[in-house]
Amino acid sequence: MNWSEQHMNCNYMKLVLLSTLFYLLISNQVDAGEFDNIKVDVLAKSGFSWDGSHLPNYSIGVPEITILRITIPPHKQLPLHQHPHINAGVLLRGKLTVVSENGYKLYLKAGDSIVETVNKWHYGKNENSEPAKMIVFYAGVKDGINSIFKPIENKSH
Repeated sequence: MNWSEQHMNCNYMKLVLLSTLFYLLISNQVDAGEFDNIKVDVLAKSGFSWDGSHLPNYSIGVPEITILRITIPPHKQLPLHQHPHINAGVLLRGKLTVVSENGYKLYLKAGDSIVETVNKWHYGKNENSEPAKMIVFYAGVKDGINSIFKPIENKSH
């Protein structure tokens, strides 16, 4: 190998090394919080839902991410429902109480995040005088559904 080839090989190795170091620096820095005046806050990172249950494996199928902005008016309650796929959200405004079918409760205020339960009945309710607004991210499958609402039982027998 002549001097020119050695020099090019050395430069290539330096480039690979610097690229790797830069990648490690950024990936560690993003987790750490700040890089070049860009602040990153981890709002949620978990393998568990808000009630402590392990999250299931991802569904099989063509992935489809859905992002919803949901507004719950004051003193309103969502119907009892469940999600067949992993989802998470951030409450942007107001307060929200999330209640599981067995009565377990989670109280959220603006800025709080939630990793939702999967295949478990629950509902959210806004017990306050201002709307509750949240962004929810669903990791579903193409043409899948994100929420299943529990039918209301007819008790007129």
